[in-house]
Amino acid sequence: MEDISFKVNRYDPDSDKGSYYQDLSLKVEDSDLEKLTVLDCLIRLKEEQDGSLTFRHSCGHGSCGSCAMLINGNNRLACETYVTELIGTAGPDIEVSPLPGFPMVKDLVVDMGTLFAHDKEVKPYLIDREDSDTSEETLQTPDQLERIREARDCIMCGACTSACPTYWDNKKYLGPAAFVRAFRWQKDSREKDTAERMDVLDDKSGGVWGCNKVFNCNEACPKEIDTVGIIEKLKRKALGF
Repeated sequence: MEDISFKVNRYDPDSDKGSYYQDLSLKVEDSDLEKLTVLDCLIRLKEEQDGSLTFRHSCGHGSCGSCAMLINGNNRLACETYVTELIGTAGPDIEVSPLPGFPMVKDLVVDMGTLFAHDKEVKPYLIDREDSDTSEETLQTPDQLERIREARDCIMCGACTSACPTYWDNKKYLGPAAFVRAFRWQKDSREKDTAERMDVLDDKSGGVWGCNKVFNCNEACPKEIDTVGIIEKLKRKALGF
């Protein structure tokens, strides 16, 4: 039997206690240890020890992005982070906090309204010309699809934007997630009018020029997207290359 210790951020907006850490522990059978994720543990802690513990989760398979949080100092998906990767460290085995950079709602839940607002700003859809004939299906070749494959893998978990120092300092900055989404549509072979989106991306206060290439976003991305590389391509596009 393995005893796993946790240090979990707690925050209740209706309390004047503020944000604090709660120490919890979980006994796990040795036979279950290898397949246990941080999300599995949080669910057990909520069900067995403290029903008020609040966090987001949905698919449990790394597709929805809803369980992104700060785990042992790194932005990760709780459903893809296995306990065996973390136990044996100094202090608590697992320290869990909400994603930084976003306002806390409760415990491990943050308000991601700005993330989705910035996503809306970059027009995450195909922009068609008014004179375009849309009566026929527009097909893509495998090569054309491959050009946007990496950006299509984004699940909008917010881990990259949450890890970005520029976003911490400037909430007008659209952020890595919005740039990846913009690139996905900007490079789509069916896109008819890229100038409209580039006006937003080339903006000096919130556009791609705010990226300082710290690479936190690349390290935080659970899908291993080269976010900095994508932003550099958008910068070149803005310069006319």
